[in-house]
Amino acid sequence: MDVARRQFLANGYPATTMRSIATEAGVDVALLSYYFGSKSGLFSAALALEVNPPLLLHQAIDGDLATIPERVVEVLISTWDDPESGGPLRVMLSAATQDPEVARLVKEVVQTEMIRQLAERFGGVGATARATAFGSQVAGLLLARYWLQLEPIASMPVRELVPLVAPGLRAAMTGGRRLPPGATGRNSSAW
Repeated sequence: MDVARRQFLANGYPATTMRSIATEAGVDVALLSYYFGSKSGLFSAALALEVNPPLLLHQAIDGDLATIPERVVEVLISTWDDPESGGPLRVMLSAATQDPEVARLVKEVVQTEMIRQLAERFGGVGATARATAFGSQVAGLLLARYWLQLEPIASMPVRELVPLVAPGLRAAMTGGRRLPPGATGRNSSAW
């Protein structure tokens, strides 16, 4: 884990490979794949995260396109509120606000893993811009709730938070347009 953590911090997320970590650690890359599954899984383990944020997002955006905003808020807030999984995430968020290297690393993961996933899922013209706007709103929600602890957002139950923030996420996801008739379900090609 020390080698992985050091390489991620020194080289950044995109430039760090499982092979380079395995080589420096003196282990077979297949061993890393077996235990961590992917580079994002290894990254999560290196930062002592209980969850893999890109995988968590993938699970939240899988399914009906029309309800992605609600699912993302429900999954993320439930995960961040959980003492076991949320504690390390909140530590990472705090570290990213104070340490430029950690901030750079988190930014790289968000851009290369999470924004990319959202853009692919949203599809259509301007998908990357819409995905970035969506991600920015989610980041703002996480900062307000867990770092700044702005009330009433900080203590609001998920069931009250979802209807409050999902419309803004939906506007970002769609670029302010209505979902096209064929864009419900898993089909994002109707954009």
